[in-house]
Amino acid sequence: MYAIIEFGGRQYRLDDQATLRMAKIEALPGEKVSFDKVLAVREDSDFRIGAPYVAGAQVECTVIQQGRGAKIRIMKFKRKKHYKKQAGHRQDFTAVRVDSIVA
Repeated sequence: MYAIIEFGGRQYRLDDQATLRMAKIEALPGEKVSFDKVLAVREDSDFRIGAPYVAGAQVECTVIQQGRGAKIRIMKFKRKKHYKKQAGHRQDFTAVRVDSIVA
């Protein structure tokens, strides 16, 4: 069983009892969160697609950890012009574990 949800402008495929890193959610580790913007749900051979969301479907998750991803280096360079600029970025994430998918 799996569900496809929409959160933070992105779509995520959540399998039952799977863990996933997604965009930051304001919740402490151990708290329960639920997602109701379910785009599609699959149970065995039954596949339901919403228009735009599946009515009554919900995904219950538990927050495992809050963190920041690996640093991404950004560098701009123009040769012969004595121009070099460096920056870095670390994206915040929330790791969640899927507890149940209610269709």
